[in-house]
Amino acid sequence: MATLPRVVELGRDPKSSEVIEEIVKMEKKIFPKHESLARFFIDELRKKNSGLMYMDVGGEVIGYVMYSWPSSLYASITKLAVNENHRRQGHGEALLRAAIEKCRGRKIQRICLHVDPSRGSAVSLYQKLGFQKDKLVECYYSENRHAYRMFLDFD
Repeated sequence: MATLPRVVELGRDPKSSEVIEEIVKMEKKIFPKHESLARFFIDELRKKNSGLMYMDVGGEVIGYVMYSWPSSLYASITKLAVNENHRRQGHGEALLRAAIEKCRGRKIQRICLHVDPSRGSAVSLYQKLGFQKDKLVECYYSENRHAYRMFLDFD
Protein backbone atom coordinates (compact mmCIF):
# COMPACT_ATOMS: atom_id res chain seq x y z
CA MET A 1 0.00 0.00 0.00
CA ALA A 2 1.35 3.43 -0.98
CA THR A 3 2.20 5.91 1.75
CA LEU A 4 0.05 9.02 1.65
CA PRO A 5 1.79 12.38 1.57
CA ARG A 6 1.46 14.43 4.74
CA VAL A 7 2.35 17.97 5.72
CA VAL A 8 4.47 18.02 8.89
CA GLU A 9 5.48 21.04 10.93
CA LEU A 10 9.16 20.99 11.77
CA GLY A 11 9.55 20.49 15.49
CA ARG A 12 12.41 20.26 17.89
CA ASP A 13 12.58 16.46 17.73
CA PRO A 14 15.69 14.40 16.91
CA LYS A 15 14.59 13.89 13.29
CA SER A 16 14.60 17.67 12.73
CA SER A 17 18.30 17.82 11.88
CA GLU A 18 17.88 15.08 9.23
CA VAL A 19 14.89 16.89 7.74
CA ILE A 20 16.81 20.17 7.67
CA GLU A 21 19.73 18.46 5.89
CA GLU A 22 17.35 17.13 3.23
CA ILE A 23 15.74 20.54 2.80
CA VAL A 24 19.11 22.27 2.48
CA LYS A 25 20.10 19.79 -0.27
CA MET A 26 16.81 20.47 -2.05
CA GLU A 27 17.29 24.23 -1.61
CA LYS A 28 20.73 24.08 -3.24
CA LYS A 29 19.41 21.99 -6.12
CA ILE A 30 16.31 24.06 -6.89
CA PHE A 31 17.41 27.67 -6.39
CA PRO A 32 20.35 29.60 -7.86
CA LYS A 33 23.12 30.16 -5.31
CA HIS A 34 22.30 33.85 -4.82
CA GLU A 35 18.63 33.00 -4.06
CA SER A 36 19.27 30.04 -1.82
CA LEU A 37 18.81 30.22 1.94
CA ALA A 38 20.90 27.06 2.38
CA ARG A 39 23.71 28.84 4.22
CA PHE A 40 21.24 30.66 6.49
CA PHE A 41 18.60 27.98 7.01
CA ILE A 42 19.41 27.22 10.63
CA ASP A 43 19.57 30.93 11.48
CA GLU A 44 16.18 31.52 9.84
CA LEU A 45 14.61 28.66 11.77
CA ARG A 46 15.98 29.92 15.09
CA LYS A 47 14.04 33.13 14.73
CA LYS A 48 11.13 33.27 17.13
CA ASN A 49 8.54 34.18 14.52
CA SER A 50 9.34 31.71 11.77
CA GLY A 51 7.98 28.35 10.77
CA LEU A 52 8.69 25.54 8.37
CA MET A 53 6.46 22.75 7.16
CA TYR A 54 7.49 19.95 4.88
CA MET A 55 5.81 17.30 2.79
CA ASP A 56 6.70 13.78 3.86
CA VAL A 57 6.05 10.79 1.62
CA GLY A 58 7.16 7.52 3.15
CA GLY A 59 9.91 9.19 5.13
CA GLU A 60 11.18 11.23 2.18
CA VAL A 61 11.04 15.03 2.27
CA ILE A 62 9.69 16.11 -1.12
CA GLY A 63 8.88 19.77 -0.50
CA TYR A 64 8.74 22.54 2.06
CA VAL A 65 7.36 25.95 2.85
CA MET A 66 9.09 28.49 5.07
CA TYR A 67 7.26 31.49 6.46
CA SER A 68 7.67 34.20 9.06
CA TRP A 69 5.39 36.64 10.84
CA PRO A 70 7.27 39.76 11.94
CA SER A 71 4.06 41.19 13.44
CA SER A 72 0.36 40.43 13.70
CA LEU A 73 -0.16 42.65 10.69
CA TYR A 74 1.55 40.46 8.13
CA ALA A 75 3.44 37.29 7.37
CA SER A 76 5.79 36.39 4.54
CA ILE A 77 6.14 33.19 2.60
CA THR A 78 9.91 33.13 2.18
CA LYS A 79 10.27 29.80 0.38
CA LEU A 80 8.04 27.24 -1.26
CA ALA A 81 9.66 24.38 -3.13
CA VAL A 82 8.81 20.88 -4.29
CA ASN A 83 11.31 18.35 -5.58
CA GLU A 84 11.18 18.25 -9.37
CA ASN A 85 10.09 14.58 -9.46
CA HIS A 86 7.03 15.36 -7.33
CA ARG A 87 5.70 18.50 -8.99
CA ARG A 88 2.22 18.87 -10.48
CA GLN A 89 0.73 16.48 -7.92
CA GLY A 90 -0.76 19.04 -5.53
CA HIS A 91 2.07 19.00 -2.99
CA GLY A 92 2.95 22.67 -3.39
CA GLU A 93 -0.70 23.62 -3.01
CA ALA A 94 -1.03 21.48 0.14
CA LEU A 95 2.06 23.11 1.65
CA LEU A 96 0.89 26.61 0.80
CA ARG A 97 -2.60 25.94 2.19
CA ALA A 98 -1.05 24.65 5.43
CA ALA A 99 1.09 27.81 5.78
CA ILE A 100 -1.93 30.01 5.06
CA GLU A 101 -3.90 28.22 7.79
CA LYS A 102 -1.04 28.64 10.29
CA CYS A 103 -1.00 32.37 9.54
CA ARG A 104 -4.79 32.60 9.75
CA GLY A 105 -4.60 30.89 13.16
CA ARG A 106 -2.19 33.57 14.33
CA LYS A 107 -4.70 36.25 13.32
CA ILE A 108 -2.36 37.59 10.65
CA GLN A 109 -4.05 40.20 8.45
CA ARG A 110 -1.96 39.83 5.27
CA ILE A 111 0.46 37.33 3.77
CA CYS A 112 3.04 38.63 1.30
CA LEU A 113 5.46 36.87 -1.02
CA HIS A 114 7.70 37.52 -4.00
CA VAL A 115 7.79 35.36 -7.12
CA ASP A 116 9.69 35.46 -10.38
CA PRO A 117 7.20 36.28 -13.19
CA SER A 118 8.82 33.58 -15.35
CA ARG A 119 7.70 30.92 -12.84
CA GLY A 120 4.24 30.75 -14.35
CA SER A 121 3.16 27.66 -12.44
CA ALA A 122 4.02 29.30 -9.13
CA VAL A 123 2.21 32.53 -10.06
CA SER A 124 -0.86 30.50 -11.07
CA LEU A 125 -0.81 28.55 -7.81
CA TYR A 126 -0.63 31.72 -5.74
CA GLN A 127 -3.49 33.28 -7.69
CA LYS A 128 -5.54 30.09 -7.36
CA LEU A 129 -5.29 30.42 -3.57
CA GLY A 130 -6.33 34.08 -3.62
CA PHE A 131 -3.04 35.98 -3.83
CA GLN A 132 -3.13 39.16 -5.87
CA LYS A 133 -0.29 40.86 -7.72
CA ASP A 134 0.63 44.08 -5.98
CA LYS A 135 3.44 45.32 -8.19
CA LEU A 136 6.51 44.34 -10.15
CA VAL A 137 9.67 44.85 -8.12
CA GLU A 138 12.47 45.45 -10.59
CA CYS A 139 15.86 43.82 -10.01
CA TYR A 140 14.55 41.91 -6.97
CA TYR A 141 16.56 38.74 -7.58
CA SER A 142 19.38 40.20 -9.66
CA GLU A 143 20.06 42.98 -12.12
CA ASN A 144 17.68 41.69 -14.79
CA ARG A 145 15.43 39.41 -12.74
CA HIS A 146 12.33 40.97 -11.33
CA ALA A 147 9.63 39.72 -8.98
CA TYR A 148 5.95 40.17 -8.50
CA ARG A 149 5.09 41.20 -4.99
CA MET A 150 1.87 39.38 -4.18
CA PHE A 151 -0.45 39.45 -1.18
CA LEU A 152 -3.40 37.66 0.38
CA ASP A 153 -5.61 39.61 2.77
CA PHE A 154 -7.82 37.98 5.37
CA ASP A 155 -11.27 39.42 6.07
